[in-house]
Amino acid sequence: MTSNKRVHVAVGVIIRNRQILLAKRHGHLHQGGKWEFPGGKLETGETTAGALTRELQEEVGITVQHAAPFMQLAYDYPDKQVLLDIMTVTAFSGEAYGVEGQQIAWVDISALPQYQFPDANMPILDKILKELQ
Repeated sequence: MTSNKRVHVAVGVIIRNRQILLAKRHGHLHQGGKWEFPGGKLETGETTAGALTRELQEEVGITVQHAAPFMQLAYDYPDKQVLLDIMTVTAFSGEAYGVEGQQIAWVDISALPQYQFPDANMPILDKILKELQ
Protein backbone atom coordinates (compact mmCIF):
# COMPACT_ATOMS: atom_id res chain seq x y z
CA MET A 1 0.00 0.00 0.00
CA THR A 2 1.39 3.39 -0.93
CA SER A 3 0.62 6.45 1.11
CA ASN A 4 0.78 9.68 -0.80
CA LYS A 5 1.79 12.68 1.22
CA ARG A 6 -0.30 15.79 0.67
CA VAL A 7 1.86 18.52 -0.87
CA HIS A 8 1.40 21.91 0.84
CA VAL A 9 1.54 24.68 -1.77
CA ALA A 10 1.50 28.47 -1.40
CA VAL A 11 -0.42 30.06 -4.29
CA GLY A 12 -0.52 33.73 -5.24
CA VAL A 13 -3.46 35.48 -6.87
CA ILE A 14 -1.42 38.48 -8.00
CA ILE A 15 -3.64 41.45 -8.82
CA ARG A 16 -2.68 44.57 -10.78
CA ASN A 17 -5.19 46.95 -12.38
CA ARG A 18 -8.03 44.38 -12.51
CA GLN A 19 -5.68 41.85 -14.09
CA ILE A 20 -4.28 38.66 -12.58
CA LEU A 21 -0.88 37.15 -13.31
CA LEU A 22 -0.91 33.61 -14.70
CA ALA A 23 1.99 31.30 -15.48
CA LYS A 24 1.92 28.38 -17.90
CA ARG A 25 3.22 25.09 -16.51
CA HIS A 26 6.05 23.51 -18.49
CA GLY A 27 4.87 20.50 -20.48
CA HIS A 28 6.91 17.92 -18.51
CA LEU A 29 5.41 18.93 -15.14
CA HIS A 30 2.30 17.55 -13.41
CA GLN A 31 -0.68 19.22 -15.16
CA GLY A 32 1.81 20.57 -17.74
CA GLY A 33 0.65 22.96 -20.44
CA LYS A 34 -2.08 24.44 -18.25
CA TRP A 35 -2.18 27.93 -16.78
CA GLU A 36 -1.89 28.41 -13.03
CA PHE A 37 -1.62 31.01 -10.33
CA PRO A 38 2.12 31.19 -9.47
CA GLY A 39 3.49 29.70 -6.28
CA GLY A 40 5.12 26.56 -4.98
CA LYS A 41 5.73 24.05 -2.21
CA LEU A 42 6.35 25.10 1.36
CA GLU A 43 9.72 24.03 2.73
CA THR A 44 10.05 22.59 6.24
CA GLY A 45 9.36 25.25 8.86
CA GLU A 46 8.24 27.84 6.30
CA THR A 47 5.06 29.90 6.69
CA THR A 48 2.66 30.23 3.77
CA ALA A 49 3.55 33.92 3.41
CA GLY A 50 7.27 33.12 3.56
CA ALA A 51 6.96 30.38 0.95
CA LEU A 52 4.86 32.59 -1.32
CA THR A 53 7.38 35.43 -1.10
CA ARG A 54 10.27 33.07 -1.91
CA GLU A 55 8.44 31.25 -4.72
CA LEU A 56 7.23 34.42 -6.45
CA GLN A 57 10.78 35.82 -6.36
CA GLU A 58 12.15 32.55 -7.82
CA GLU A 59 9.39 32.00 -10.40
CA VAL A 60 8.28 35.41 -11.63
CA GLY A 61 10.88 37.82 -10.24
CA ILE A 62 8.61 39.94 -8.05
CA THR A 63 8.95 40.86 -4.37
CA VAL A 64 5.72 40.63 -2.37
CA GLN A 65 4.93 43.76 -0.36
CA HIS A 66 1.36 42.91 0.69
CA ALA A 67 -0.40 39.55 0.71
CA ALA A 68 -3.59 38.45 2.48
CA PRO A 69 -5.23 35.03 2.93
CA PHE A 70 -7.85 34.32 0.24
CA MET A 71 -8.82 30.66 0.67
CA GLN A 72 -7.46 27.20 1.41
CA LEU A 73 -8.43 23.98 -0.32
CA ALA A 74 -7.39 20.37 -0.50
CA TYR A 75 -7.57 18.56 -3.82
CA ASP A 76 -6.87 14.95 -4.72
CA TYR A 77 -5.60 14.09 -8.19
CA PRO A 78 -5.35 10.36 -8.97
CA ASP A 79 -1.56 10.56 -8.56
CA LYS A 80 -1.05 13.47 -6.17
CA GLN A 81 -2.75 15.23 -3.25
CA VAL A 82 -2.33 18.95 -2.74
CA LEU A 83 -3.23 21.45 -0.03
CA LEU A 84 -3.41 24.88 -1.61
CA ASP A 85 -2.96 27.93 0.63
CA ILE A 86 -4.05 30.80 -1.60
CA MET A 87 -3.20 34.42 -0.89
CA THR A 88 -4.02 37.58 -2.79
CA VAL A 89 -1.00 39.74 -3.60
CA THR A 90 -2.03 43.36 -4.04
CA ALA A 91 1.34 45.10 -3.71
CA PHE A 92 4.70 43.99 -5.08
CA SER A 93 7.88 45.40 -6.55
CA GLY A 94 9.61 44.36 -9.72
CA GLU A 95 8.26 43.51 -13.17
CA ALA A 96 6.96 39.97 -13.51
CA TYR A 97 8.66 37.68 -16.04
CA GLY A 98 9.10 33.93 -16.49
CA VAL A 99 12.31 33.39 -14.50
CA GLU A 100 12.28 29.65 -15.33
CA GLY A 101 11.49 30.25 -19.01
CA GLN A 102 7.76 29.76 -18.53
CA GLN A 103 5.17 31.83 -20.34
CA ILE A 104 3.35 34.36 -18.17
CA ALA A 105 0.39 36.63 -18.89
CA TRP A 106 -1.53 39.43 -17.20
CA VAL A 107 -5.16 38.49 -17.80
CA ASP A 108 -8.29 40.58 -17.25
CA ILE A 109 -10.40 38.94 -14.54
CA SER A 110 -13.33 38.62 -16.96
CA ALA A 111 -11.13 36.67 -19.44
CA LEU A 112 -9.88 34.07 -16.93
CA PRO A 113 -12.50 31.43 -17.88
CA GLN A 114 -10.95 31.30 -21.38
CA TYR A 115 -7.75 29.78 -19.94
CA GLN A 116 -7.23 26.08 -19.12
CA PHE A 117 -6.33 25.54 -15.45
CA PRO A 118 -5.46 22.41 -13.45
CA ASP A 119 -8.61 21.00 -11.83
CA ALA A 120 -7.39 21.98 -8.35
CA ASN A 121 -7.44 25.65 -9.43
CA MET A 122 -11.13 25.70 -10.44
CA PRO A 123 -12.47 26.65 -6.96
CA ILE A 124 -9.94 29.51 -6.89
CA LEU A 125 -11.13 30.70 -10.29
CA ASP A 126 -14.78 30.51 -9.16
CA LYS A 127 -14.08 32.60 -6.05
CA ILE A 128 -12.10 35.20 -8.02
CA LEU A 129 -14.95 35.58 -10.52
CA LYS A 130 -17.50 35.94 -7.70
CA GLU A 131 -15.57 38.26 -5.39
CA LEU A 132 -13.03 40.23 -7.40
CA GLN A 133 -14.80 40.91 -10.69
